[in-house]
Amino acid sequence: MVDLLPAWLADGLGDEALFWFGYLTDGRHLAWYSSVQFTLIAALLGGLCALGFGLLGAGMVGSRALPVRLFGKAYVNMVRGVPDVLFFLFFPLAFEQGVEWMASSVICSPEDIAANPGRWPPCPAANWILGTWEYLLLASVSLGIVYGAFTANVIHGALNAVPRGQIEAARAYGFSASQVFWRIRVRQMWIYALPGLSNVWLLLIKATALLSLLQIVDIVSWAGRLGAPNFTPSAGLVHPDWRWYYYLVLLLFYVLLTFLSEKGFAALTRWAGRGMAVAEARA
Repeated sequence: MVDLLPAWLADGLGDEALFWFGYLTDGRHLAWYSSVQFTLIAALLGGLCALGFGLLGAGMVGSRALPVRLFGKAYVNMVRGVPDVLFFLFFPLAFEQGVEWMASSVICSPEDIAANPGRWPPCPAANWILGTWEYLLLASVSLGIVYGAFTANVIHGALNAVPRGQIEAARAYGFSASQVFWRIRVRQMWIYALPGLSNVWLLLIKATALLSLLQIVDIVSWAGRLGAPNFTPSAGLVHPDWRWYYYLVLLLFYVLLTFLSEKGFAALTRWAGRGMAVAEARA
């Protein structure tokens, strides 16, 4: 990257600045900067999945059908009690092995299975080799399932927070049950749900630091590699343990994400509160 600088700029920066510029723009650091996309994609896809699971879970919890209501309550209460890292590791592994099990029942012959006793997958042909993007998708779904339970709890409470008088007024005007739900309850519940959803979103962002557990070389993994003590000249700059500096950069990165998220949710809250008395009272 240093060779791409204009001569006048290179002369003005000086040798020391050029050295650090070259070090921070080498191939490994560029890969580190590029890995930010994995964190952002996992957060966005995980957030969308969490919102979808949350809406579904809240609908099940409020269902009049007892089996559906019990299943929704089991999902909301049980998943919230499972440690994030445990579920984050369990779901992708279970899904991967489930696919391999189904494939082995079709692909693997009895002779192939007998030749690999006690091994997984039952035969080499059933081995499902996952890449970064497949693991990223599974990680996003895992985040969605875990934080969808929190989202469902928030949305269920927000739906119940809509004033009963407005619901009764809508029914008195002849609104159907579906119209009351979508035009009155869902439309107005966002103003009550967004503060809780912002907390869930920030928790989900923090959980993206676990991506390296799924063989995804993300910003956390790269920070550990780049900052680790390096005494091999052929591997790059020889330096002692610099991980503290790299982790400080990660701290600032997540603080920036938190700041931007708070601004985004503040804008959403203003949008959701337009024309609502509760928003005017809070203002």
